[in-house]
Amino acid sequence: MKLNKVMIATAMFGSVLFANSNATHWGYTGHEGPANWGDLQPKYIECKLGGSQSPINISQEIVVKTNDLKPIDFEYKTAASEIVNNGHSIQVNVHPGSFIKIDNKEFELKQFHFHTPSENQIEGKNFPLEAHFVHVAKDGAIAVVAVLYEDGKSNSVISKIWKKMPRIAYNRIKCALSPAMINQLLPKNKEYYRFDGSLTTPPCTEGVRWFVLKEYPSISKEEVAEFLHTMHHPNNRPVQPVNARKVLN
Repeated sequence: MKLNKVMIATAMFGSVLFANSNATHWGYTGHEGPANWGDLQPKYIECKLGGSQSPINISQEIVVKTNDLKPIDFEYKTAASEIVNNGHSIQVNVHPGSFIKIDNKEFELKQFHFHTPSENQIEGKNFPLEAHFVHVAKDGAIAVVAVLYEDGKSNSVISKIWKKMPRIAYNRIKCALSPAMINQLLPKNKEYYRFDGSLTTPPCTEGVRWFVLKEYPSISKEEVAEFLHTMHHPNNRPVQPVNARKVLN
């Protein structure tokens, strides 16, 4: 069973994120948009009925201060392998060997990708761009580190990624983005909000550990516009009901 979970997670987050001929197509607009994901096929029902869905609006009303949060140990030490336009986002796949340590457990970095505007909100505010660093443990557990980017000066690493990103859906380009550059996508201050959530795309699987970093690197309006032009439309899922969840701080 553990192996199956790993295989599923790798299929979702590894180098192949493309829809196959038998897959149900989903998107961000019209009938295939987020409001209808749960009705597109039975495997997506959690998008509709799940009680711990992501993204969320992180507000002080649901934040609980605790002294139990341990620092995330980032061990990003392998280069990127390729940049993929998977039709839903620009995704950067990473060679094996990079990971984070949290909860006395290692989660291997599989890939990171981008959403505009941000999916998660802070006090009801969307940010121009959000990156999701997707990690999978050996037992199939998933952890996502989210980085919110705010308007400001150009981001040198994102600029390099954009220069390489495929403009046509389902294309991929080899990319040797260095470990140092991948680390530069993270803010210096790695304090975070933590909550239990889900994937933000079908099948919206729950049980995902979410870590939203509190410091916001900058990105220029031109870089956001370039990404949006490539995607053709916003690619963010709206915030979901928090229900009984709390956000740890």
